[in-house]
Amino acid sequence: MSADIGLWGVPLAILAGAIRVSIPFLFVALGECLTERSGRINLGLEGTLVFGAMAGYAISYETGNPFVGVAGAALAGSLFGLFHGWICKFRGVNDIAMGIAMMLLGLGLAFYFGKGYIQPVAPDLPAIPLGNWSDIPQIRAALQINILFFVGAGLALAMWWMFRQTRVGLVIRVVGDSADAARAMGMNIDRVRLLATAAGGALTGVGGAYLSLAYPGSWNEGISSGQGLMAVALVIFARWSPIACFWAALLFGGAGALGPALQSVGVSDGYYLFYAAPYVLTLALLILTSSPERALRGAPGELSITK
Repeated sequence: MSADIGLWGVPLAILAGAIRVSIPFLFVALGECLTERSGRINLGLEGTLVFGAMAGYAISYETGNPFVGVAGAALAGSLFGLFHGWICKFRGVNDIAMGIAMMLLGLGLAFYFGKGYIQPVAPDLPAIPLGNWSDIPQIRAALQINILFFVGAGLALAMWWMFRQTRVGLVIRVVGDSADAARAMGMNIDRVRLLATAAGGALTGVGGAYLSLAYPGSWNEGISSGQGLMAVALVIFARWSPIACFWAALLFGGAGALGPALQSVGVSDGYYLFYAAPYVLTLALLILTSSPERALRGAPGELSITK
C-alpha cells in the first residue's frame, strides 16, 4: 500500500479495518444493550457469538446461500437467548453465573458440531463496492463495505428511536428500570425480558455469522478472540445507548485494525504488540468506568450490577 499512496495508507487501512472489525462488536453490543435495558445481563454472549459463527458457516455451506446462513445463525442465537431468559426467570438464579454457564455451553457445542466444517469452504457474504469512483486499487479495496455494516447502523438508529418514541421501547425501559412500577402497570416482566434476551441473542448470532462468512471469512475454534465479552464492556462504556454503541464499536474496530494497518505499510518491528490494542482498550475503559458514579450512570435500575 505504501508504494502507491504512502503514509495515507495508515489512516486508510485503519478506517477500512475499523469498519470490518467493528461489525461483530456492533451486533453483540446492540443485542446486549437491548437485553440489559430490559433489566437482565447476559455474559454468555461469547458462546452465542461462536456458536452463531459455526451455525452460520455450516448452514451457508450446506445450502450454498450465505443469507440463509445468517438467518440460521440468528435463529441459533435466539434459542440461546430464550434458554438463558427462561432459566433466569426462576427465583434464586443469578444472571451472571448463568451467563458464564451459557458461554461455556455455546463454546462446547460450537467446537463439537463445528469440527466437520473447518476445512470446507462456504460462500461469503457480499460486500458493496463504494470505491469504484477511484482508480487506486487500495481505495477500492478499502471501500468494499459488507452489507451487514449498513444493517447494523440502521438497527442502532432504529433501536434508539424505539426506546424514545414507541410503546415497545417504553415497556422495555420501564421493566428494566423498575420491576415494581412495571407490575403496577400490568406488564408481564418475565415475558418482556425473555423476548428481549432472545432478540439480543439473535443479534449476537448475526455477529457470529459475519465472522465466519465475511471477516475473517472461515470457521475455526478461535474465531472470536473474546469479542463477545469485550462487547459487554462496550455497552457499559456506551451508557446503554444504541447510537453510542455504534460509535464505540467503530472505536474498538479501529483498535483492532491498528496492527494490520501498520503491517501493511511495512512496519515490521513490534507491530504485533498493536494486536493487543482491543484488549488494552477494554481494560482501560473498565478502569475509567470503575467508580460507582461513572459505572452506574444511565444503567437500568434492575440490572444485577446496580444492586
